[in-house]
Amino acid sequence: MCGIAGLIHRGKSSNVGEELQNMLQALKHRGPDSTGYALYAENDGQNFIMRFKVGENVGEGSTSVNEDVSVYDSRKKLVDKNLSELGAVIVKEEKLTPYSYRYEIKYSKDLMDFSKKIESVEMVEILSIGKSLELIKDLGDAKTVCERYNLDKVQGTHGIGHARMATESGVDIKSAHPFWGYPFADVSVVHNGQLTNYWNNRRALENKGMRFMSECDSELIAVFLAEKMRNGATLEEGMKESLSGLDGVFTYFVATKDSLGMAKDTMAAKPLVLYESDELVAMGSEEIAIRSILPQEITTYDPFDGEVKVWQI
Repeated sequence: MCGIAGLIHRGKSSNVGEELQNMLQALKHRGPDSTGYALYAENDGQNFIMRFKVGENVGEGSTSVNEDVSVYDSRKKLVDKNLSELGAVIVKEEKLTPYSYRYEIKYSKDLMDFSKKIESVEMVEILSIGKSLELIKDLGDAKTVCERYNLDKVQGTHGIGHARMATESGVDIKSAHPFWGYPFADVSVVHNGQLTNYWNNRRALENKGMRFMSECDSELIAVFLAEKMRNGATLEEGMKESLSGLDGVFTYFVATKDSLGMAKDTMAAKPLVLYESDELVAMGSEEIAIRSILPQEITTYDPFDGEVKVWQI
C-alpha cells in the first residue's frame, strides 16, 4: 500500500513542514506504521546538517527505556569522538529524542569516508547530510511525527514524504522512508511499490562499495541513483536508467537541494496524481493529498507509464 507525497514551490519558500504534514496525514490510511519527511529548509548554507540516530524507537512505557537511554548516550559519545578524529567541528547539536540527533558541522572532505567513520559505531545510522535537507522519520502517523520533531514551523522550498505500511521489512526507523542518497548531500528518495530484483542489484552495488542500512527494497532506489551520479550521471539520467535497471512496479520521488523529480515504471501499476502550475507542483498517491493544501478547484492528471519528470526551484 503506502502513500507518497511531494511538493515544490518555484521561486519562493513556504511552510513546507505544515504542508507536507497535511498531505501525509491525508494518506494515513495507506500507511499507519511510520512516517518520514525530507524537508528542504531555509538554512544558511554554511554548514552541513547531519541528522542521525543512535538506536530505535523503543516506545513509551517500555521497561527497557532507561537502559536504552544509557546505551544511546554512550553511542553518541563515540560519534563525537569520531567527528573529532575526522577533523569535523560541531557548530550546534540538538537532542531531539533519546535516540535522534541533529548536528550542524563544519567539514570539507569526502562524505563517503565521513559516513563510514560515523556509522562504524554500532547501531548508529546517518539519516541525512546536506546544506538544506532535514530528513526525519519515525514510528507513527504524520501528525505524531510532526509534533515529536516540531516540523510544522519549517520554512523551505520543497519536500517529499512517505506514509508506510510495512510489508517487505520490519516496523522500525531504519526501514522507514525517505532514504538518503548516500554519499551525496541533499539527496532523498521515497517510493511506493515493490522491486523484484532487489537482492541482485544490492549485491552488485555493495561490491562497488555502496552501503545499505536496511532490508527494505525501496532503499535500493536511493543507492542506485547515488551510484549513477557518483559516476557522472545527472539526476535525470540516473532516473531514466532506473526504468530499465529496476524490475517491478514502482512510483518514486527524488529530491535534491534545488529540484524535485518523479519516475513511474513502464507498467504504471502504482498510482500517482499530479498538479502543476507556474508557482507550485504537488503530487501524491491520491488526489486527497493535493486537496489538503489546495482546496480550491484545480486540474490534476496522472503521469504516463515510463515517465520521468524533474522540476527546478
